[in-house]
Amino acid sequence: MAVREIVQYRENEAVLRKKSQPVKHVTRQVKKLVQDLKDTLNDCADGIGLAAPQIGVHSRVVVVQLGGEQDDEGNAREPPPLTALINPQIVEAGDEKKDFDGCLSFPGLYGETVRPHRLRVTGLDEAGEHFERLFEGFDAVVVHHEIDHLDGVLFIDHVESVEDLYQVCEDENGQLVREPVTDSTFPTACCTKKWSRAHFNVGCSPAAGEGGKEGFHRH
Repeated sequence: MAVREIVQYRENEAVLRKKSQPVKHVTRQVKKLVQDLKDTLNDCADGIGLAAPQIGVHSRVVVVQLGGEQDDEGNAREPPPLTALINPQIVEAGDEKKDFDGCLSFPGLYGETVRPHRLRVTGLDEAGEHFERLFEGFDAVVVHHEIDHLDGVLFIDHVESVEDLYQVCEDENGQLVREPVTDSTFPTACCTKKWSRAHFNVGCSPAAGEGGKEGFHRH
């Protein structure tokens, strides 16, 4: 299989905004797509989710890393294998609240968005079997984020204020710090919110493994 290039918002927003089509049958080609998504996500040290449109394929397929939160003693749990969701459909959503968000298509940019923390989803697994599954906590946030990608919805569309966006950069001592978003070079002039995409600055390199519930992971 293969590690694929991830589509970047700054270079090709149109690809990320295009809606994906349902998978009719879980064919060999679909299984190859699932494996390519897994290989690509595994190649990203700070990635916890990836949708097919992010590698330029507009099929309703995502892979997610679930169960990576801390246990009751504050120790990181060993995450299970990556999970593939084909034609995922949300049938129930609740417990909406603000939480960490980030995206592999927006390197260096993070934010706080409001998403459901309880999500019931139906669809097909990578063997083509039907499933109905309940996701809770940050797992629900990750799954919701990836399903958004299939409809051309990006995490910046959920941001209520530019103050909810930030970068993670190294200071002069090599420590990871949050920096507010400033005026920058985003190529598009406006978005659906009251503030402009020109506020966004994604020039810093992303940093993983420090701070935040998910260690600045992205999906």
